[in-house]
This record gives sequence, structure tokens and C-alpha cells, in this order.
Amino acid sequence: MCAATVGAGLTAGRGRFLNTLSGRFLILTVAFVMLAEVLIFVPSIARYRADFLMNRLEKAQIASLAQLAAADMVSPDLEKELLANAEVYNVVLRRDEVRQLVLSSPIPRPIAATYDLREAGPWQLIRDSFACLFDHRDNIIRVIGNPVQKAGLLIEITMDEAPLRAAMFDYGGRILILSALISAVTALLLFLAVQRLIVVPIRRVSQHMAAYAEAPEDARRVIAPMAQVEELREAEEAMRRMQQQLTGSLRQKERLAQLGGAVAKISHDLRNILTTAQLFADRMESSADPAVARSAPKLVASISRAVALCESTLTFGKAEESAPVLRPLALAELAEEVAEAEGLAEGNAVSCLIEVPPDLRITADSEQLYRVLSNLIRNARQAIEATGNPGTIEVSAGEDADEFWIRVGDSGPGLPEKARDHLFEAFQGGARKGGTGLGLAIAAELIRGHGGRLDLARSDAEGTEFLIRLPKDGKVAG
Repeated sequence: MCAATVGAGLTAGRGRFLNTLSGRFLILTVAFVMLAEVLIFVPSIARYRADFLMNRLEKAQIASLAQLAAADMVSPDLEKELLANAEVYNVVLRRDEVRQLVLSSPIPRPIAATYDLREAGPWQLIRDSFACLFDHRDNIIRVIGNPVQKAGLLIEITMDEAPLRAAMFDYGGRILILSALISAVTALLLFLAVQRLIVVPIRRVSQHMAAYAEAPEDARRVIAPMAQVEELREAEEAMRRMQQQLTGSLRQKERLAQLGGAVAKISHDLRNILTTAQLFADRMESSADPAVARSAPKLVASISRAVALCESTLTFGKAEESAPVLRPLALAELAEEVAEAEGLAEGNAVSCLIEVPPDLRITADSEQLYRVLSNLIRNARQAIEATGNPGTIEVSAGEDADEFWIRVGDSGPGLPEKARDHLFEAFQGGARKGGTGLGLAIAAELIRGHGGRLDLARSDAEGTEFLIRLPKDGKVAG
């Protein structure tokens, strides 16, 4: 049982190692080095066979020249000894177009193949070499070649193939052992180099990522680039920038969360104060003073909107904005009411031009759409007033087959580039200096609740324009 457990553990350990970058690189290194050794081995074994046969031809040529030099002095026993030293059966030397059998002895078996080394190319030598290695019969072969030192036109010998095969196996075995040793040493060196230059830095990065994930707000856990490999160092530097940005964002989010809690408390108290003021405003409607009686409804409406704004601020952080109550409404009247509430009467430095068809009725929540238009028009007015120059705010609207559209534009200085990047994000996209961006974030959320879209159509030196799109089908976002 224990042996089986140990075996299973070793198998699992090997499996994990093979799934690592180090393990796979080691396997690939051994495989490619062995492939390189095979590509070296194949031509080398073919060259060894050709050199072996050329050596036999040279020894046979020396024996034949000795025979030709002293033909009368060479006895049959000496001829047999010359052939034995050359390890051949017959030697044929062609000189001056005359083929002459110089040395000869009985051939035990028929000749199985003839090899001409004079015109053999690389592929033929490789093919003949492996044919010799895999043919285990004791063949007699004929070999033809060029004599050395131009001692004739050709030389031809007959010999056993078995000694050649044995020599090739011996040479091939030594080559394979050497190749395996070279592969092992090369793989080990490359493995150590990869461990040092790549795997260790990558493991360090992964450890930093794990440590940073545990406490991303801790700036001490931001990685310090140390890799010597340029690509890994670039990755570490990119990771450091990302961690620094994330740490800064988390700190900002934490501060904003604390600020949001404080705003919620203030809004809660302010709502109570406005509710009390609303009760007194209700009593003013019964005043005998005609001017007070006329102003009371507007005062009540303003206080009601202030109470609603406090309640929306309380629910913003909880994402509890109430669903819109869709009803047909006259957009022109709503826009004029917003303009009057913002003090954009004719003759003022900032005027409001409303180009909405009087008969255009859209389907929307009047209270929420009032808040959206009020926010856009107020931002436009404040942007123009900040320049110290007169200006105009334009509100236009229309419809097409699928949706209503409302444009709110101004002749102000345009939005800063930084404000455009996070325009509809709470506490991020303030359209003016000192603004929190909460108004635009709420406005965009309210329009999305209608199933529509609030976009920045343009913002340049000639002014800013927002575009509201509302669907006609009456469906709202869930």
C-alpha cells in the first residue's frame, strides 16, 4: 500500500514537472538536440562507409602494385597473404584500357551487389549505408573506385560485407553514445540557463502578483523591476504601472466611499429640514397676499425637488434609483419650466432658446426628465457665466420612427479634455472646476432607466452639446 502511494506521488510529481515551463523546455531541448544529432549521424555513417571502402581499395591497390612490380617473384602463398592483408578476394586493375585480374582467390558465394564509388552522390551513399546496416546476410559485394595517385583507370575489388557492417555498427554506437552525452549536457546547461533567466523571474512575478492580490492597497507590495531579460523587465515595469494605478484607484475609491457616507448623512438631515420647510410653504398658498399666493406653488415645487434630490443622493450609492413612471408629457412646457427655474429669462447675460414643437409629446417620467434637463441646463449656464461673457443655451427636440431626441447645447468654452474621459462617472467627471460629476452620472442613469441614452454630441471652442435619445416603445431598462 505504501509503495503504491509513493509510486502515485512520484507519477504525479513527474506530471506536474512536465506541465511546467522548465519541464517542457527540457523535453523540447533534448528532442531538438537529438534531432540535430540524427541529422549529423546519417551523413556521418554514410561517409564512414565510403571511407571504409576507399581504404580497402587503397590496400588492394598496394597489393596489386606489389604483384605487378615482381610478378615472377610472387608465389601463390604470397598472393594469398597479400589478399588476406587487403581483406579482399579479387583485385582487378584497369590500366591503359586493359582490364587485368591482378590478384585472385576463390569466391565462396555469388556476388550480391556492385557499388561504384566514382559517381555515387550523397543520397545514394546514405541509401546504400542503411541498406548495409539492415541487411544481416553475409553478402559478397563488388566495389569499384578510382586508383590513388592516378595509377590506372579504375580498380575493382570483391569483398565480404559482414566486416563493413560490424565496423559501421561499432562506429554508429560510439556516435550515438556521444550524441546522447552531448544532448544531456546541452539540455542541462540550457535548462539551468532558462531557469536562471526566465523561469525564476516569471516565478518572482507570479509571487508578487499573489502577494499584491492579498493587500492591493499596500504600496509596499508593488513589484520592483529586477529582471535582466529585456522583455521580462518590460513586463515587470508594465505590471508596476498597473499596480500603482490600481492602488491609487483603490485609495481614491475608499476616500470616495467615506465621502459618500458623509454626503448621505448630510442629505438625510437636509431632507428633514426641507420637509419642515415644505410644510410652511404649503400654508403660504392660503395667504391673502396675491404675490405670495402666486409664488407659493413654485416654492413648494422647488422644495419638493430639493427633497427628491436628497432622496436620490441617499439612494445613489445603493443603486436604488426608482423606476421611471412613464406618462405622455409636453416637452416644451417642461423645458420652459426648467429655464425659468434656472433664471434664464430674456434680457439676462445667459439666455435660453427653446426650439421644441409645442405639440411634441414624449413618453417619460416628468420628474426624472426635469432633473436631467435641469442638470444639463445648469451646467451650461455655469460654464457660460464662468467666462464672464454673454451666451446662449439652446434646447431643441424632435422625433423619428423609433425614438425621441432632445439636444441641449450652449455657446460656452467647451469641456476640458480630462472631464470628457470620465464624463458620466460619479465623482470623476466634473464638467466644471470644483464639480463632483454626480449630476451627470445621475442624469445618465436616469436616461438609461428609460431605456435611452445620454451622449456628449460635441465639445469644442464653440460650445458643448448633449444628446438625449428616448425610445418610443415605452419599454424601460430592468
